[in-house]
Amino acid sequence: MLSTLAGAATRRPLTVICLWVVFLLLGFGLGTGVFGKLSDDVPDVPGTESDMADDYLSGISSTGESVTAVVAGESVSDAVLRAEVERTVAEVREIAGVAAVPNPYGTPGLVARDGQALVIPVTFEGGLSDDAEEEATDAAAARIQRIDAPDVHVSGGELLGRQLGERAQEDVKNAELISLPVVLALLLVVFGGLRAAALPLVIAVSGIAGAFLALFAFSQVTDISVYAIQVTTMLGLGLAVDYALLMLVRFREERRHAESAEELVEAVHRTVAAAGRTVLFSGLTVAVSLTGLLVFPSVFLRSMGLAVAAVVVIDMLAAVTLLPALLTRFGGKITPSRAKDQGSKDQGEEGRGEEGRLFARLARFATRRRIAVLVTVVPALLVLALPVTGMRIAIGDARQLPSSTEARQLYDTVGAHFPPGTGVSPVTVVLKPGTDPATADRIRALSPTAESRALPGGHTVLELQPPGSVDGKAATGLVERIREVRGDDPVEVTGVAARLVDFRAMLGERAPWAALTVLAGIFVLLFAFTGSVLIPLRTIATTLLSLGASLGVVVWVFQDGHLAGLLGAEGLGALSLTAPPLIVAIAFGLAMDYELFILARMREARQRSGDDQEAVVTGLRRSGRVVTCAALLLAVVFGAFMTGGFSPILQIGLGLTLAVLIDATVVRMLLVPATMALLGRRAWWAPRPLRRAHERFGLRDAL
Repeated sequence: MLSTLAGAATRRPLTVICLWVVFLLLGFGLGTGVFGKLSDDVPDVPGTESDMADDYLSGISSTGESVTAVVAGESVSDAVLRAEVERTVAEVREIAGVAAVPNPYGTPGLVARDGQALVIPVTFEGGLSDDAEEEATDAAAARIQRIDAPDVHVSGGELLGRQLGERAQEDVKNAELISLPVVLALLLVVFGGLRAAALPLVIAVSGIAGAFLALFAFSQVTDISVYAIQVTTMLGLGLAVDYALLMLVRFREERRHAESAEELVEAVHRTVAAAGRTVLFSGLTVAVSLTGLLVFPSVFLRSMGLAVAAVVVIDMLAAVTLLPALLTRFGGKITPSRAKDQGSKDQGEEGRGEEGRLFARLARFATRRRIAVLVTVVPALLVLALPVTGMRIAIGDARQLPSSTEARQLYDTVGAHFPPGTGVSPVTVVLKPGTDPATADRIRALSPTAESRALPGGHTVLELQPPGSVDGKAATGLVERIREVRGDDPVEVTGVAARLVDFRAMLGERAPWAALTVLAGIFVLLFAFTGSVLIPLRTIATTLLSLGASLGVVVWVFQDGHLAGLLGAEGLGALSLTAPPLIVAIAFGLAMDYELFILARMREARQRSGDDQEAVVTGLRRSGRVVTCAALLLAVVFGAFMTGGFSPILQIGLGLTLAVLIDATVVRMLLVPATMALLGRRAWWAPRPLRRAHERFGLRDAL
């Protein structure tokens, strides 16, 4: 396959470049339409009790979505303001598609006790088309926002998704404006020339376009979370730069012996044969890591897994097709690396002035002091991972949003003027025909504020208001007690807290299968890459250490609140339910990136010299600079996306940044050489039947 791709890129470079230009136009044209299709509804799991009960209630309800407005900043009893609010309520009721707007002055609980704020809920009719609902929502929000008061905020329902989508688009734009110049500056330092430094950015732009287009395609068949756009874009941008960096470093080495046009083409072919092989396996390992998300029935996790995997494949294809085409056309103007990049046999591996000398010294230290390294590094990483044992996940509330968003301002205003728990969604219980009246009474007794209403077909709905937050311990505990009390009666529980309970149960049930799927896939790919059964096991073990350490720090910061203020966040008592599965899946794949970069060089050195220990040193010497630069560039990209302020993105960004930096430094520079030295020649061992299978089916170096 690499031979075919390299041949097409070098024979028809202009054709390949033009095809990618068309792809870019589609990505930045059609693909940006995804920003208008983002959803904030994450925890739904099809087939769960809460989902089925919610579908039933939605099917019989005559009302649809709702939005909430808060008016504050002055006394709401002021005659002028009261008249304007009542006039606004009357006008909003007349908007086509609006089902109900209660008068806050005549409805208990809608006027704050301090008299400084009031709430106006607006409910829309059920069964409206998307266009009709959007038009009604915009008209109602626009009319309410004309109320002359210091603070007027409107959010919720379809309006919330659109507000978050607009904010996400702005955050992506700002992150690109921050990250791309910094990445370019770092690449200039790495390559010392503008031509070579610019090429990774071309591939990065392709990754961004691929992210937009992949998400837009998936939005046609499923909901796409508002957080998906930042995650896929930052990963697409970061991996594109990583892959292009690896390819360019190798090309500059091959370019040293290319003078004529024919030799330049051969240099491109050799680059694709060596570095392209690594990129191919790297992309596949990242994609396989994300297949674990497909095991979960959650629409959100599945769509994220597919979308991110699609972006990774696009980055991989850009690196092995677009970049070779660009190198064929413009590679003759790229300065080749100096001979000392390759090292000199006369000087030795640590010869004077040799590039990579620091990494060679680290490798020699780790191989000679392998036991000391292991007993120092492994416990340190385990200590960092300890907070994971107390990790909790929650749906969260508006505190996860930046303070500048309309939804957060509404939340803060309501919290400042109304009692705690105001606006918290109730736990909804559907009592089907045949439910024992005694069971219904026991469920009612669980909450002093239980409200009941009859539904068609003999169904009854109970709404129990939990204390505390919408997904706190009290709310989820109430759901669990209801499910214990009901016994075998036909009773279903739904609501935000119930969806969280079902989501947690789904994660606990499917997580082992997801882990097994990913680990098996990674093992097979690493075996195909190395021909060893011990290297994949060693790689998985060391990667889990770095992953646990990074996730532990995220728990310590965002759940427990330590140093969260430095990131513009606060301790929320739990992580966003989106963060842990995405951090684990993506970080595991990224760790495989650096492992493959290093193993590729170790394998080459071992095949040339036959010296296992020296191959470890040479492999790190020749890959350490690339891995370090790639990790730094990824950290810059992730850091730029963390400036947006969405707490789930901050959690994912910090987790991935730490995972990348810990893995590229402590793990790959110390643990890898120490464990490889400990295994010695056994590191490359495989049973005879598997060795024969690898000789027959494993990937070859040659095109």
